[in-house]
Formats: sequence, C-alpha cells, structure tokens
Amino acid sequence: MLTVKYGMVNSVWERSLAIAVSVLLLSFCNCPSARAFDIKSGISKDSGPFDLFKFGYNAQKNGNTEDAVEAYRYAAEKGHTGSRWALANMYADGDGVVKNDYEAFKIYSEIADQGVEPGSEDSVYFVHALMALAHYYREGIANSPVKIDLNQARQLYFQAASAFGFPDAQYQLGRMLLNGEGGKKNVQQAKKWLNLARKNGHAGAMALLGNVLFQEGQKERGLAFMTAAIDKCAPKDCPWIEDLQERAFSLADEKVRRVAVAMAPEVSQQP
Repeated sequence: MLTVKYGMVNSVWERSLAIAVSVLLLSFCNCPSARAFDIKSGISKDSGPFDLFKFGYNAQKNGNTEDAVEAYRYAAEKGHTGSRWALANMYADGDGVVKNDYEAFKIYSEIADQGVEPGSEDSVYFVHALMALAHYYREGIANSPVKIDLNQARQLYFQAASAFGFPDAQYQLGRMLLNGEGGKKNVQQAKKWLNLARKNGHAGAMALLGNVLFQEGQKERGLAFMTAAIDKCAPKDCPWIEDLQERAFSLADEKVRRVAVAMAPEVSQQP
C-alpha cells in the first residue's frame, strides 16, 4: 500500500494526498486486481503514464510489488510525478526492491527540481519530496555523496512550510529554529512556526510550543497545550509528549495544574 512519509496522520495534507491517489484511482476507473505485465492485463510499457500508475497502485496494494515497481518505472520515464514519488518511496522502504536511500534521494530530487505551483495537482508529491530530502540532509546517507547539511534541511523545511503551509514542515522548522540547527537560534520565529503547525492540527507542535510557553512563565497556558496534545498525538509521538507534560505537571503548583486541566479542552479547539 502506498504510504505517506514524514507527515502527521491527521494532517490536512495527508488527507489531500489520499484524495490525490485514492479518488483518482478508485473513482475514475474500474481497476481489476493488478496482475503481471502480460496480454491479459491490458497494460504494457507502451501504455499511458496514468494507466501505468493505476496498474502500479493496484499491484502494490495487492502485494505484487515487483509489478508495481515495473509499472512505476515506465510511468516515471514518461514524466508522471506520482509514479516517481511512489517509486522513490519503494526504494526508501525497501518495498519490492532492495532498500536504497541514495536511489530514493535521487528520485525525490528529480521531483523537487521540476518545481510546481502551489495548488497544482502535483503539489502534494512535490511537498512530500521536499520533506524526504530534508530528512536525508538531517541524517545523511551512509556510503553516498549525501552528507549531513542542516542548513539545506532548514531551507527545504522553510520552502514546504511557507509556500505550501505543510504542518509537519512548520513543526520541523520550528524545532530547528528552537535548537539553533542549521542556523541561528530564534525562539520567537520558532514559536511562530510551531503555532502555525498547531493551528493546522499538529500535536507535536502544540506540545513543543506549550513547553516553550511554560518555560517562559506562561505556565497555565503552556501546560494546557501539552495536556491537550496528549489527546491528539499520533502513536509514535505520544511517549515523548506524555513525558514532556508529566515533567511540567510535576513542576507546577496545584493551582496551575487545575487551571491548565480546565483550559486544555478550550485550547485544543482554539485556532
């Protein structure tokens, strides 16, 4: 199954990506279960890029990953952005191919280099490619020319955060600004981006912003944000958010705790 990488489970952008893939593939075609590239499938390397993409999507969904890779490759050669993105994900995940982060990096780079206008049908693929590249620049890729470059990662997050309003990019950019990664530390700018991500439903941003506010002396509001974030967090983020909230809760006096708990449902809904 196609996966959305480096995003929040409940983000607007992930739902947009699901629409871009699922609605197009399931609503506009009556696609049979994907099978091998043979005469019975009706699909060959000479088929149109969108037909190859549909075939690849269904092949991957049904576990026929080798067929999916083949279809995506042919569609990508014909300039289909969604197929390039799906193929890059397969290399990044080792799904149907030997895991190869550098190969994934090169394909994500092709998507980023072609550029898109915000709001275009390919913008979701473009933004997720930017996020993947930023991740690689933060971590580096062993035994490849891709080395850790925090400044480049920060620039990519800024592009996705500012031009496309992508919540996870806003969150990651806020974190880097807060920690002084890839450039100067800027707490005020960090708070700005974390708050934007919070408004877009990012639980991690809400928790991190709450921690900053708590440390700055806005204890009730900060603890309320951290408490509210626990109810919104994705499973992978809940442990660190809970730890953050528990530490702040232990430092707060009884009055602050009561006010924060009472405020939590309200700040959870506030824009």
